[in-house]
Amino acid sequence: MLLTLTTTPPPGQPWPATDLGFVLMKHPQRVLERELPFGKAVVFYPEASSERTTAALLLEVDPVALSRTTRAGDGAPLEPYVNDRPYAAGSFLAVALRDAFGTAMTGKSRERQELADTPLPLTVEVPCIASRGPADLPRNLFGPLGYDVQTQPIPLDPLYPEWGERPYVKLKLSGTVKVAQLLKHLYVLLPVLDGKKHYYLNDTEVDKLLRHGEGWLDTHPQRDLITARYLRFRDLVRQADTHFTVWEEEDVAEPKEIKPRLHDGRLDAAAQVLKDSGATRVLDLGCGEGKLLRRLLPAPQFRELVGLDISARTLELAAGKLKLDDRPELRERVKLLHGSLSYPDSRLKGFDAAALVEVIEHLEPHRLEALTENVFGFARPETVVLTTPNAEYNATFAEPQTRRHADHRFEWTRAEFQGWASTAAEQYGYSVRFEPLGDIHPEYGPITQMAVFTR
Repeated sequence: MLLTLTTTPPPGQPWPATDLGFVLMKHPQRVLERELPFGKAVVFYPEASSERTTAALLLEVDPVALSRTTRAGDGAPLEPYVNDRPYAAGSFLAVALRDAFGTAMTGKSRERQELADTPLPLTVEVPCIASRGPADLPRNLFGPLGYDVQTQPIPLDPLYPEWGERPYVKLKLSGTVKVAQLLKHLYVLLPVLDGKKHYYLNDTEVDKLLRHGEGWLDTHPQRDLITARYLRFRDLVRQADTHFTVWEEEDVAEPKEIKPRLHDGRLDAAAQVLKDSGATRVLDLGCGEGKLLRRLLPAPQFRELVGLDISARTLELAAGKLKLDDRPELRERVKLLHGSLSYPDSRLKGFDAAALVEVIEHLEPHRLEALTENVFGFARPETVVLTTPNAEYNATFAEPQTRRHADHRFEWTRAEFQGWASTAAEQYGYSVRFEPLGDIHPEYGPITQMAVFTR
């Protein structure tokens, strides 16, 4: 893998191009070699003159070292040795970038701080990068950040054109930007382009994304896509989402109506159903960080609120958002339980109502029967409100997709959802009604579908 970073100062600038070395903290006349767990990274300067200077990062991935870090069951026996990882840029190159230019990413420079604080004319070239997604994905990711984006498709094999060109492209980015900001953009978006990561993901990934995305990710039009592909797992995405603004910024000169995000609309609708049901003891199944519970808490109608989630870390965040440690009076009224809907849980019995807001699509299809039995047959609340995406609506998006989120295991059409819900209602002694949520397309129906079960 290779990445080059070139600067050509405009005429009349008081600094030579070789001063790029002061910002990168790498001397143009030296070669730096760094050993990494999966190979070796080399930083060098193919050209260094006052008019034009290029810094290069060359990463040589060792297939044997890579195979030794691969966990059992990650693929076929030869996959660690025979794949595109040594050639196509992605998360390996992002890790090498941070290792080689970690100081530069902080925006600090011992000798030329004023230069580190100045947007410079920079060009980045990556001869081969995996771009798994729509053909215009590189432009959609880097374009809103102010870069001129050029891509050139790379055929899988020139001798067999029928194999196609994607997912590999040659990438060139040009723009006037601070070096630290450029490095952060690359660090986050190279793995997003690839759509894969070579290492285990945990809570520290959220901190990395928020730290390197500060100042640009919150307002990026592809923020949800970036977050989903960078973090991959639902509970990690939820953690990141709580740090972003709920309302989109509008032009102050021309005020416009501000619309709530779709997720807020779902929660508001579910909360209203629960209030109208007359319930006093409510379960939030798959509660996440407690957004629905926070909507129900101000209503004195609800004497007991219980949230259940499979992620212990997410429950910790929910407790913080609900301020349970700061408000001891809530501890008898609000409880957070660690558990799974795939198994019967006696703690969930005897409640008036339960909510499953955007939960079922995250389960493997073979676990739906267990969920249905545990919720409707075992816990048996009087009222159940359940929402899930309408797969038909996906055809209306600018980039049609089969699923809206990387962690969705399935998405149902209206007929599929109503078929499942009607069967469950009949089997366990409930009636069910269906309501649309959010925008409604005349042909494809609502963006979200809701079912309300009454025992």
